[in-house]
Amino acid sequence: MKRKVLSVILTGAMVAGLAGTVTVHAEEQKTYNIGICQLVQHEALDAATQGFEDAVKEGLGEENVTFDEQNAQGDSATCSTIINNFVSSNVDLILANATASLQAAAAGTSDIPILGTAVTEYGVALDLTDFDGTVGGNISGTSDLAPLDQQAAMLNELFPDAKTVGLLYCSAEPNSQYQVDTVKAALEDLGYTCEYYAFSDSNDISSVVTNAVADSDVIYVPTDNTAASNTELINNICLPAKVPVIAGEEGICSGCGVATLSISYYDLGKATGEMAVKILKDGEDISTMPIEYAPNFTKEYNADICAELGIEVPDDYVAIGADAE
Repeated sequence: MKRKVLSVILTGAMVAGLAGTVTVHAEEQKTYNIGICQLVQHEALDAATQGFEDAVKEGLGEENVTFDEQNAQGDSATCSTIINNFVSSNVDLILANATASLQAAAAGTSDIPILGTAVTEYGVALDLTDFDGTVGGNISGTSDLAPLDQQAAMLNELFPDAKTVGLLYCSAEPNSQYQVDTVKAALEDLGYTCEYYAFSDSNDISSVVTNAVADSDVIYVPTDNTAASNTELINNICLPAKVPVIAGEEGICSGCGVATLSISYYDLGKATGEMAVKILKDGEDISTMPIEYAPNFTKEYNADICAELGIEVPDDYVAIGADAE
């Protein structure tokens, strides 16, 4: 009888020990909370967020990460509110999708790691006078900057006989100003006359585009979030007037442009997600991580708009959506 009782006690102790072991292992499995602040919903930023999430889930395990994905609906003040909530929740990392989101995150915390994506020029966005490719502190990320001189060359390739180019952009987005300034210099070197047409927000786009169309042979739109959210409106003014639009990225081009030299925003987001894994899982120091840039650029064209305007593109251009088909 004593042996039987002893056996039961030992068996119970072993079960308890095993249960304790399982509990310890479960506690050792690290879980992560990531806050995502996306400035506005449009094709490019959506793709960047999706690429980021896919890369993080692949690197950390889907069951080990929770995303708090918030959209500011194009409002910079809302970005700040979102970031403050992330800081209060003590998230493990913040993804700042677009320039206004990055600026809000930088102002909101100096402790939580911040990765930007779909930010054109970090030195301009963060007002860094000595930017050398690495932000330092708690910030790094990826840039969607395409070769602006090559975008100007694309416009010249397609419209060599044009005289005037309207530079259409949102004055509230500093990276848009940087792009049109750079493209303007390149186009003027090619002999074009360029004029700025800046809108302050979506409320005055219609009147500004109407003015640009009246005085321009071609319009250039950079990677501008407000423009990207209003491509239908832009197209409804430019297309009937037969004024072609060269766009800074694929999403804008698919809505109102004839051609673009663009990156894959999904791939850009994936690269940002891989950086997040290095920080959270591998312990890499974000302060030493340089800004990463898209390695590949593709000449793309909008087949429907080109056909309607009678524009023929060279053979090295790819129709938007051709890969999906």
